[in-house]
Formats: sequence, structure tokens, C-alpha cells
Amino acid sequence: MKVVILESAEYDLKELRAYLIKNFSVATWESSYSQIKTVIRHLQMFPLAGAIPDEFESLDLTQYRQVIAGMNRIIYEVRTETVYIHIIVDARRDLKSLLMRRLLRVI
Repeated sequence: MKVVILESAEYDLKELRAYLIKNFSVATWESSYSQIKTVIRHLQMFPLAGAIPDEFESLDLTQYRQVIAGMNRIIYEVRTETVYIHIIVDARRDLKSLLMRRLLRVI
């Protein structure tokens, strides 16, 4: 399958990079980024491997799935022959708050 990393997920990666380098080290960022890339490559062959996030299932948005890459969640959507990566976020962050901020940023 084709994998498309959306602009929102690209922005997430930039934020994650800055956070990890500032609070940990360049090596931590490189390790995390390597894990993220590996998981995304895995989605090309196994797009339905991820679980439906609880936050989305309760809203009946079952086309969205998540996989874990180290300490990061990757939220994606599978449509026909394409996997769209929507969110890449530290697993310890509150996803509902992140989604709310995204909605407010768009409005």
C-alpha cells in the first residue's frame, strides 16, 4: 500500500524532534525517529495491524487505527490502497487535548 504522511503528522514530527532534543538528546530523537520509520514501513504491508484507538472507537470512527513506535503513537487511516498518517505523538500526551487544539487551529 501507499503511505502518505499528512502535513499535520509532519508538524507533529517537528514538534517531537524539538521536544526530544531539548529534554533528552539527539541520540534519543534519532532512536525514536528510526522506530517511527520502521513502523510506518510495516504499515505498507500490514495496514490493518493497528488497533482502533479508544478515543476514536467511542465516536464510531473505526476507520482510524493506531500503532506504537517506542514511546509514540501513530494514528492513521486506511482508505482503499492508501494509508494516511494523521498524527504522530508521544504516547504520554493526552490525545483528546491534542485533537481539540487541532480543531481550534483549523477554525
